[in-house]
Amino acid sequence: MRSVLILILATWFFPQVSAQNLSWNEFNPIVKASLRGLSPVSENVCWASGAGGTWLKTTDGGKTWESGKIAGLDTVDFRSIQAWDEQVAVVASAGQPAVIYRTTDGGKTWAKVHQEGPEAFFDAIAFAGKKRGFVLGDPVDGKWMILQTKNGGNSWKMMDFLPDAFPGEAAFAASSSSMISGPKGVGFATGGSVARWHFFSKSKQHWTVKVLSEMAQGESAKGVFAVVEVKDHLVMVGGDYTLLKSREGNSLLVGNGSNRIPERVPMGYRSGVTYWKNKGLLLAVGPSGSDYSLDSGQTWESFSEKGYHAVKVSLDGKSVWASGSGGRLAQLEILD
Repeated sequence: MRSVLILILATWFFPQVSAQNLSWNEFNPIVKASLRGLSPVSENVCWASGAGGTWLKTTDGGKTWESGKIAGLDTVDFRSIQAWDEQVAVVASAGQPAVIYRTTDGGKTWAKVHQEGPEAFFDAIAFAGKKRGFVLGDPVDGKWMILQTKNGGNSWKMMDFLPDAFPGEAAFAASSSSMISGPKGVGFATGGSVARWHFFSKSKQHWTVKVLSEMAQGESAKGVFAVVEVKDHLVMVGGDYTLLKSREGNSLLVGNGSNRIPERVPMGYRSGVTYWKNKGLLLAVGPSGSDYSLDSGQTWESFSEKGYHAVKVSLDGKSVWASGSGGRLAQLEILD
């Protein structure tokens, strides 16, 4: 009887997730820039960044937004952003100039904390806590460019050990989601000529590389675009960004010594993925729509034809946000 009562209470307090009760609450855009940088902090606080040097921030759950140009750089695409509260955030550009900026006053002013040479192209940013973080850049002279900080983004330097890149291998800056970091180390997934998973073990101080032969690859538009850790494995999504509705090689489960293609894959090319641990809910987005999974990525269902570039869970684990083209921003709703 007790177990039945617990099940009834769980169902009452946590409605069953389905395609019918998942939806995006989209906010009226106040900018027209494409927003690939996304960093939600809570249900109320969320930052975004993108083309034209644009940054945005809400502190009231999307009712109102502040926006501006980072240091007046209206030709720069800031596709990577990491924020911790409504005051402090770090952004990295994609393309030239290859720069990293930081604000401590809610976006009023931005200080340049790092700049690389003309060959650099930043793809993603990932922090393991407030102090230690990484920025991933495309290969230079056959080596991946990986910067690290140990002081919350105030200063950056190249990692001592950099992994080799295969000719034509590249990372994607579609959602700043191709790299993840945590207590055990940092890893990133790639595409282009070959799709691979690179992982640096903090304890062993060593890189290992795993070929992802099941993912789309072999051309510059193909590969892994986003990765997230779910329980004991990694969930990767991507495909071919020139074929928005193609499902070929667009998702993979990596762990326990094997690669597994999901039984039912997302509905097209997907540029972003996130795991809402509080709900046991995986979400993937791309320009052609949004999908969800309740079984750790083994089967996917479409729930919206609204397309976005990036999707991320807030730092407090209580909400999910998405960003896309034309200044579009949204928060996920689970209807009763």
